[in-house]
Amino acid sequence: MKYLLLLGLIWLLNGCAGAMMAGTVSGAVMLNDERPIGTQLDDTNTEFRISSALSNDEELKSQCNLSGISMNGNVLLIGQAPNSRLRDKAVQLVQDLQLGGKIHNQIRIGNPVSFTTRSNDAWITTKVKGRMLNDKNLDMTRIKVITENGEVFLLGVISREQADLATDIARNTSGVRKVIRMFDYVEPKP
Repeated sequence: MKYLLLLGLIWLLNGCAGAMMAGTVSGAVMLNDERPIGTQLDDTNTEFRISSALSNDEELKSQCNLSGISMNGNVLLIGQAPNSRLRDKAVQLVQDLQLGGKIHNQIRIGNPVSFTTRSNDAWITTKVKGRMLNDKNLDMTRIKVITENGEVFLLGVISREQADLATDIARNTSGVRKVIRMFDYVEPKP
């Protein structure tokens, strides 16, 4: 019985350590982000509102694969819709939320991608982030990387020099078909 309790305690402590590590990394990313904390929270709330609006529409939910990402008040809509009517419906639904920023419509006309493609996209995102993390000249904590059907979207509030470096890394990662930059630029710190 003692051994079971000890194993249970170790398992719980490992979970706490993982949670502490995740919290520390998330905190470091938030502090290193050029956006004010309020803007970061607004972006998170915006993503939640978009996700809710898209998933509450049965037609979009059943026939499309759609996501909305918010960065610095602007929205990136990605995914697939089987026709332009449903794509336009999704865009209109997000516009009706009156979020205030610009909406970048990158929804492709076509059938929703397969589970295999989504898994491959996750792997591409991991490879791009790993390569960015290994480049000592790039502060990847300021960059959001999203992959959809082999297309890599780069978002962030960074300098043009950092944006060019991040783009070069993404373009030269195997599996990447296209890189789309959606950065807001700031002057580099001296």
